[in-house]
Amino acid sequence: MAITEEKGTISIHTENIFPIIKKFLYSDHEIFLRELVSNAVDATQKLKRLSSIGEFNGELGELKVTVKLDENAKTITVSDNGIGMTAEEIKKYINQIAFSGATEFVQKYKDKGEDQQIIGHFGLGFYSAFMVAEKVEIITKSFREDAEPARWVSAGTTEFEITQTTKEERGTDIVLHIAEDSKEFLEKFRLQNILDKYGKFLPVPIEFDGNVINNTAPLWTKSPSELKDEDYLKFYKDLYPMSEDPLFWIHLNVDYPFNLTGILYFPKVKNELHLHKDKIQLYSRQVFITDEVKDVVPEFLMLLHGVIDSPDIPLNVSRSFLQADANVKKINAHITKKVGDKLQELFKNDRKSFEDKFDHIGLFIKYGMITDDKFYDKAKDFCLLKNTESKFYTLNEYREHVQANQTDKDGTVTFLYTSDPGKQDAYVQSARKRSYDVLKLDGMLDSHFINTLERKLEKTNLKRVDSDTIDKLIDKGIANESVLSEDEKTKLKEVFEHTLNNKNLTFSVESLPVDELPVTITLPEFMRRMRDMAANGGGGMAMFGEMPMNYNVAINANHTLINKILKSEDEAEKAKLVRQTYDLGLLSQNMLSGAELTSFIQRTLELTK
Repeated sequence: MAITEEKGTISIHTENIFPIIKKFLYSDHEIFLRELVSNAVDATQKLKRLSSIGEFNGELGELKVTVKLDENAKTITVSDNGIGMTAEEIKKYINQIAFSGATEFVQKYKDKGEDQQIIGHFGLGFYSAFMVAEKVEIITKSFREDAEPARWVSAGTTEFEITQTTKEERGTDIVLHIAEDSKEFLEKFRLQNILDKYGKFLPVPIEFDGNVINNTAPLWTKSPSELKDEDYLKFYKDLYPMSEDPLFWIHLNVDYPFNLTGILYFPKVKNELHLHKDKIQLYSRQVFITDEVKDVVPEFLMLLHGVIDSPDIPLNVSRSFLQADANVKKINAHITKKVGDKLQELFKNDRKSFEDKFDHIGLFIKYGMITDDKFYDKAKDFCLLKNTESKFYTLNEYREHVQANQTDKDGTVTFLYTSDPGKQDAYVQSARKRSYDVLKLDGMLDSHFINTLERKLEKTNLKRVDSDTIDKLIDKGIANESVLSEDEKTKLKEVFEHTLNNKNLTFSVESLPVDELPVTITLPEFMRRMRDMAANGGGGMAMFGEMPMNYNVAINANHTLINKILKSEDEAEKAKLVRQTYDLGLLSQNMLSGAELTSFIQRTLELTK
């Protein structure tokens, strides 16, 4: 049937739709190419579907989508040899913007299965072309027998024109006449980058500049049973060419109650939380959507790398942003469970290998335990604690390891830890003299992790090894005998207070072992923890980072140097010894530097003469 030339007005349900499309609907103008290529893929997939159910009996031929750039003509053309359109279908799917051809197609054939291959919504997606084009042409021929080719053209107003044209092969050509303010898209390199970003894994070959730019069957679309480790590692290198090999990976493959595929890789990370975010790519039926996946993936797994693909994640009309939805929560929970199951499996199957990887894995696990109670319940069985001798224990194993020797008079088990084994070595050694075990908790999340453990573990507290004198760290109710009387203790305290004259110091005279330091300087555990959390960005803790340091100074009543201070009648010598023992305490905490350190060295040389 011959096509009657026709002019008319596009039927729209919103006034001034074109300015809205151009300025507000799509935040990034490069999206036009994603939309047009996705629509061309849709048209191709529709034809394949009709062929498979016997509603198209012609030759499919080589199905593909082609993107052509003509810099001289200032045009970009997106072509497919898919289903095509009749003039009536153009009126229906293009002129009535609020109607979606893809939606109607899926509804019509949903009972015949495999409707998941249809990507998008042709109506608004097509009109994204007007963000960059001053005029758009559609030249199309339907797959239907005896269909007449048709040409549609609009200059970005509500007016259009449909005419008869010549086109031998079925399919559709979308010709964009690029506007003056969008000339950047007439550069081959620019188009190549957009196609690489959004079309790298589309399910139909995409040809640009004589080359197919995409992998139509990416790894996540395949069954895990047909893949080898080398395949996963190669795919990882394709995604992240500059990264080290990952530790391991999880292949997601779910079709009920939602559709979800993907591969999540565990990269090698230690204390670089911020450097590794935005590394998971979200796809919808192999079309790249975004790498901002915070609602789909739990916060603690944002450090992972890889790909997630789901048509069941709801997007806004421009397919640029996620929308809140029950499926998103279900997918989030499923990913959390799969990660937990995988870690548990690795721990049970090869504990030694798990321990070797724990310096990297531990960041994920601790982050999850801090932020997700359900994950904590699963992870508590495979989360490892590492002591200063580099031995690993689960939470239960460690409690059994230390409870006989590190239980205080109230029945509370104390886990001692160091946040810096080098700087706190004197205190670690002091603990070891008592056969106490000391954990190494020096990661950026450990100040928060410690709080989580104290909240979750019954009758257990954690204390930094330099937060108090050794007998007070684990108070067993046994008092050491003192060689000093109460009057001598009072006199000694007054000497230190007068000599040092520092209002931020709180002095006490204690009966400590003779092999302990003459003066021990500590910052209370609470204050230490608050300052550590403030340093690591703990919410509401900034005030602690700005508060002045208030130290406890414990004077060892049983040390020979302290007795020498007490018995000395030379005030100058007494003051020198007070300063020397105090500086020794500072030195043990790595708190002595600059002019004070120089004075300490000179004073030491004088005292040894």
